[in-house]
Amino acid sequence: MFSKLIPIHLALLFLFAAPVAAQERPTGKPLATITIQELQVAFVGSGAIGGGTLNFEGRSYPISVKGLGVGGIGASQLSASGVVYGLKDRADFPGVFAEIRSGWALGDQGAGTLWLKNDKGVTMKLQTQRRGLQLALGAEGVIIGFK
Repeated sequence: MFSKLIPIHLALLFLFAAPVAAQERPTGKPLATITIQELQVAFVGSGAIGGGTLNFEGRSYPISVKGLGVGGIGASQLSASGVVYGLKDRADFPGVFAEIRSGWALGDQGAGTLWLKNDKGVTMKLQTQRRGLQLALGAEGVIIGFK
């Protein structure tokens, strides 16, 4: 019984530790840009799936985005764009990002800011637009990979 609870406890630990890791703001200038489109659904817990494009060193790379988190209620479609700090090598980009999010959506109007950071020091600042009906305030772990 306890062995089945270990993955759940590890996931909860990550989700509650994510806000601390994601709060550090980057220094220096952005080295890449990114756009993301995703669908988010939340009711105490939250989930997201989507994709986007990383623009780095003159090339565009399609990416996939998946997330699991805590906090919020409702459903929305999110479009985000922003800058990427600390990306020196494309191989440092994919992985698990800790996320701090705040924002709202009501119908066709909604806005927010996302800060995401992975364990390799890659940090993203995203400006978001949401459509739907959702109040989001919490932490989320996001898995980003190349398609």
